[in-house]
Amino acid sequence: MRALISVSDKTGIVELAKEFVSLGIEIISTGGTYSKLKEAGVKAIEISELTGFPECLDGRVKTLHPIVHAGLLAMRSKPEHMKQLEELKIETIDIVVVNLYPFKATILKDGVKREEAVENIDIGGPTMLRSAAKNYQDVAVIVDPRDYETVLAELKSDGKVSLDTKFYLMQKVFMHTSNYDTMIADYLKKERKDEAFPETLTMTFEKVQDMRYGENPHQSAAFYREIGKKKGSIVDAVQLNGKELSFNNINDTNGALELLKEFTEPTVVACKHGNPCGVGSADSILKAWTKAYTADKTSIFGGIVVVNREVTKDMAKEMKKIFLEVIVAPSYEKEALEILQSKKNVRVLQLEDISIPQPSSAYDLKKVNGGLIVQTIDSKLLPENSEIKVVTKIEPTKEQMEDLMFAWKMVKFVKSNGIAMAKNKQSIGIGPGQVNRVWAASQSVEHAKELIGAQATNGAVLASDAFFPFDDCVEVAHQAGITAIIQPGGSVRDEDSIKKCDDYGIAMIFTGMRHFKH
Repeated sequence: MRALISVSDKTGIVELAKEFVSLGIEIISTGGTYSKLKEAGVKAIEISELTGFPECLDGRVKTLHPIVHAGLLAMRSKPEHMKQLEELKIETIDIVVVNLYPFKATILKDGVKREEAVENIDIGGPTMLRSAAKNYQDVAVIVDPRDYETVLAELKSDGKVSLDTKFYLMQKVFMHTSNYDTMIADYLKKERKDEAFPETLTMTFEKVQDMRYGENPHQSAAFYREIGKKKGSIVDAVQLNGKELSFNNINDTNGALELLKEFTEPTVVACKHGNPCGVGSADSILKAWTKAYTADKTSIFGGIVVVNREVTKDMAKEMKKIFLEVIVAPSYEKEALEILQSKKNVRVLQLEDISIPQPSSAYDLKKVNGGLIVQTIDSKLLPENSEIKVVTKIEPTKEQMEDLMFAWKMVKFVKSNGIAMAKNKQSIGIGPGQVNRVWAASQSVEHAKELIGAQATNGAVLASDAFFPFDDCVEVAHQAGITAIIQPGGSVRDEDSIKKCDDYGIAMIFTGMRHFKH
């Protein structure tokens, strides 16, 4: 029995090779792997001795040789294959242990040049892996050091690797080479900076964790991360306390973080079931927390809270009083963290780069039955090089404009049909996910009055994620005491809404950009 060993990750390779030798397995090796085995006193045949051809082109060509690949691909069950090997004086190779050049580690380095990345594209390694895996009935191929023990255990107990294990190893090889090739293709696509939506779209992700269940207990789930530096994303957060994040925790926290990134001043966003339920901005993070909490003391229970400033001791004391699922902040005062950690189940996460937005070229993916719809993320708040347009006789005041922009940021992340109301940089009523817009407007008013008080909406502003198809939303706003409205405009009946605003003395501005969120 012969084994070919050529690895970039040399974890445990000397120990494995020694075990092979003790089992009477002859070892063939290459380059740095051969040198390491030789230094450790492990007997091995250098690849050039086997092929009769020297390694060349700075090691680019080592194993690309018929003696290697015929030894891997020959089917032992076919007499004609074995006869050909005998005639060619080629021996079979029964075990392949290969892992690839560190392309991923290379492209993740700061300032890496294209030439270095390309030089770390492995050619011989994937070729050997594919040859061995294709002939899995006869060759055991190991790409993951975690499988060394499995193979050794079977060799020691049975003198061979079982067919079932070989098939499992074959599957891992093709998953590994697929992942490797996809990383390369993705890197090159980004280097070219064109063709946002290529003819074929291949993506690769790495598992972060298995989950207890998905959205519901009867659904299985796992969490995967994109390959690359993803600053400001939940995949980079460090968990400091609490239970493992659930599927819903991750989904809801991601939405809350994306809304938080719209704000530069001290801001707190509370989120529930994918929708914001309380948002507050102020000159201190404690005041911002108070605004977000008092906006909806009911819905925040069991919710997600994300913060763009350090959590203070006084803020932590207030947060501790209620049940929260997840808290995310760039940092925590020492005493604040101790306070929050006294509640063993609350998931406390630190995300230092919490304000860094996603690149505008990032994909938003939605799986549909039989396919995938792909778009770039909704990275803009307002149209580029275009000023918002006041369409009513009365213009909003400076204070109203601040609240209108605050509400516009919020409504961008409210499920459509969505309405968001704000006053003094505090959310006061949010109407998400209704099948018509007037229902969303009425719901936001009802919630504000129920949760904050009968006069909560007086003097507030209202934002709509898309245009008003009729003037009924203006009527709802007027009845609630709303003084200014922000919406995209673009309806064939815009004039009806404008006229009604003028009749009621409500200022209204058009942004020229909608923010549907389905």
